[in-house]
Amino acid sequence: MAKARISIGTWAYLFNQEQPTNDFHVILHKLQDLGYDGVELGSFGPHPSPVSHPTKASRQKLRKTIADHGLALSGIAVDLWAFKNPGTSIVDENPNAYLTAFLGWCAFAADLDVKTIRVDSVIAPDYFEKDGKELGAAKGLERIASVWDKASKMAADYGMNICWEFEPGFAFNKPSEIVQMVDAVRAKGNNNFGVLYDTCHAHMCAVVGANQTGTKETLPGGELELLEQLKGKITHVHVIDSDGSLNEHNTSTHNPFGTGKLDFDKLAPALLKAGVPHDWWCVDLCFWPHAWDVTAQSKKYLDKLREKHAAV
Repeated sequence: MAKARISIGTWAYLFNQEQPTNDFHVILHKLQDLGYDGVELGSFGPHPSPVSHPTKASRQKLRKTIADHGLALSGIAVDLWAFKNPGTSIVDENPNAYLTAFLGWCAFAADLDVKTIRVDSVIAPDYFEKDGKELGAAKGLERIASVWDKASKMAADYGMNICWEFEPGFAFNKPSEIVQMVDAVRAKGNNNFGVLYDTCHAHMCAVVGANQTGTKETLPGGELELLEQLKGKITHVHVIDSDGSLNEHNTSTHNPFGTGKLDFDKLAPALLKAGVPHDWWCVDLCFWPHAWDVTAQSKKYLDKLREKHAAV
């Protein structure tokens, strides 16, 4: 038995694929065959969502289907990316649309027995230099923290944690901003709120300083130093390599294991000691072309890693 269970995000099979795997059932079959412990649901596009599964009965059937394939749900990523325009924006004074949508996804996810729901800051990294110049970054951070305060309390009613995925493609991607944001939300009494520590994004934010506005901010100890700063404030983990580059979508290139710069023999034991409230390591192959070609390799790589570092 291992202290780490391995899952993979379903979005890998939708984005940047010559032939997207739209059928969620096909994904379940393949991951079962490859020996994965779980799956992480990207609740958008053709994959299961409140639109495709609007009733409690339909969601209970989906939950049983996942379990029948020997898999558990490590978390859910929800589609809140529309909320960046004035009138519906996450940084609006009254972000009613965002929070109403979030509450709906909480109900959906709870019926699937999901314990972790993912969010991001939605707006572009240079938003406060352009469209949000009048608002300003300090006020913007305050407003998002206020939104996530309410969202955290909604999620808590369903027994769920929130994980904020910081990354170069969205606002607040400097190490100090990441710490400031999570501290601001948790200071409002939300111990169920934390960051999603993605090993690749952590490298890009703490070592490369990618897409940072103004003065670039990096850490001498890189992604490991950022991990230490976030210890006890991490509610979810994504694992994947990084070659230090951005992809065509202006966010981190999620390189297959062993093809980048990350030292997982150092990261793995540090992650195990970071106070994460569960034992999932979720593979994130977002935007990697031919994702199925490296899905098996990813599992084998992590099997060896957990045998070395996470064996009971």
